[in-house]
Amino acid sequence: MSTMTVPWQHQCSQTTLLVTAEDARSAARHNLHTTSTSGLAPGHLQANLIILPSRYAADFRALCARNPVPCPLIAESVAVGRYDSVKSWIRGLRGDSILADGCDIRTDLPRYMVYKDSRLEKASCMDVTAEWTEDHVAFLIGCSYSFEAELTGAGLPPRHTVLNRNISIYKTTVPLCPSGAFQGGTYVVSMRPYRKEDVDQVRSITRKFGNTHGEPICWGWESVETLGIRDIDDPDWGDAPLTLDGRRLGSLRSEDAEEVPVFWGCGVTPQEAVMRAGLTGTVMAHAPGHMLVLDAVDKDIMEV
Repeated sequence: MSTMTVPWQHQCSQTTLLVTAEDARSAARHNLHTTSTSGLAPGHLQANLIILPSRYAADFRALCARNPVPCPLIAESVAVGRYDSVKSWIRGLRGDSILADGCDIRTDLPRYMVYKDSRLEKASCMDVTAEWTEDHVAFLIGCSYSFEAELTGAGLPPRHTVLNRNISIYKTTVPLCPSGAFQGGTYVVSMRPYRKEDVDQVRSITRKFGNTHGEPICWGWESVETLGIRDIDDPDWGDAPLTLDGRRLGSLRSEDAEEVPVFWGCGVTPQEAVMRAGLTGTVMAHAPGHMLVLDAVDKDIMEV
């Protein structure tokens, strides 16, 4: 691990001091960082996690291939039962460049979710060591946290990072293209509000990150109804979105509003697909907002 100049306990209260992926994973492994990974190790990619019994692996790969916007597949366990090494699904990038060999996918995220027979059994637990078996396969899905450093560098920091809140995540009624056991799933989206005049620049910046959801799928107040979102102020995961002065974002809703919601595909989509699919056995995943920080960096996947 990289050399530390302050104690872990102090360091983890200042997330920007977790400057490398190994720092962030070690902090999670030792339960010294248990909150959202937004802003950790700036420039490093982050990944959503879904862990499945091996009998569902082929169907899940096909689900990702058919739905690359909400489910961009980055890597998976190098073999069934392996939690310490991955193989890459990104052309030109080796598995150990994405995630260094010797990591522990069972412990290296701050928080996890555990499902048994498609029902949530544990929420926000510290590790899934007891649940992992030799029949499990871990899949890493691109995360939109990966382009937030680029947005911030362009003077367009996401609202939740400015206010130190969790990103707002919503279920939608937009159907996924089904695959095998995965039937009836719908998109899950993350939302970051921006001024109308900034949306084109936001689209241009995030478009280069196709392996981590890419550009927004829609924006504007009319898109709330298009996506089938019940209430912008009541997300399914994360914190309710606010204006910079602390008001509910929904209070701005009007045709001539200067600030609008902007929606991206979200890697919570596979968890929602699992819940709808009626899978049997134990499935594990990241807790929303609590990602696996990867060794790969922005330039490794940016499309020019």
